[in-house]
Amino acid sequence: MKLRALVIDDSRVMRNMVMESLRRTQLAEFEFVEAEDGADAVTKFNPKVIDIVFADWNMPKMSGIEFVKKVRATTKSTDVPIIMVTSEKTVAKIEEALDSAGANAYITKPFTVEYVQKKVGPLIEDIEKKRGQKPGGFFSKLMD
Repeated sequence: MKLRALVIDDSRVMRNMVMESLRRTQLAEFEFVEAEDGADAVTKFNPKVIDIVFADWNMPKMSGIEFVKKVRATTKSTDVPIIMVTSEKTVAKIEEALDSAGANAYITKPFTVEYVQKKVGPLIEDIEKKRGQKPGGFFSKLMD
């Protein structure tokens, strides 16, 4: 399955690491759109075009959590999974992202490809189901 992923991080190196990790998961065939911060991401986010979002927390101009809150405030964007990819590890931050802001998953840095597969796999299966496709990615093979 092909997915267009928006990767938001003020560090080019980290954006590249996230994108390479996603490629290596083999969960989908990813096409990437990059944003340098939440404000840049708002201009690039379109729920009709973007299938999934990966956002860092701490960025200039607009943080990742502010981006999530802004996107979730619009009713059209609720079907697009948003995954926080951040070094923020406190329970309070995780709860804020998942419970208050509306992120779908939380990945802490540093991360492994296997951890990304575990967190992102179920979200991609949900996308496949909504598209009426039979789940067939790497995560499904693990479950067989």
